[in-house]
Amino acid sequence: MTVAERQARHRAKLGDSGHLHAIAPPRRLPPRPQRWTTAVTALLALQDEYRAWLDSLPANLEGSSTAEKLQAIAELDLNELLAIDPPRGYGRD
Repeated sequence: MTVAERQARHRAKLGDSGHLHAIAPPRRLPPRPQRWTTAVTALLALQDEYRAWLDSLPANLEGSSTAEKLQAIAELDLNELLAIDPPRGYGRD
């Protein structure tokens, strides 16, 4: 069997789609400043959830380690993170 015959047999075995599969382009990440704002917003939302959890904690758990951890999270000042304006990069500041 010649090389051309082997190639033809191989192509026929693969079918009409051929052996080349479409490769999706890699997903592009949003710019860093946008990712920073998204992350800080998510942290603020989580902090609000932890504050609500702390406020609804039963009286018998007020002195527990869970309450202490929730209090530590509630006392963090995450608004300072929101005030930060990260650089855009590549001389576009």
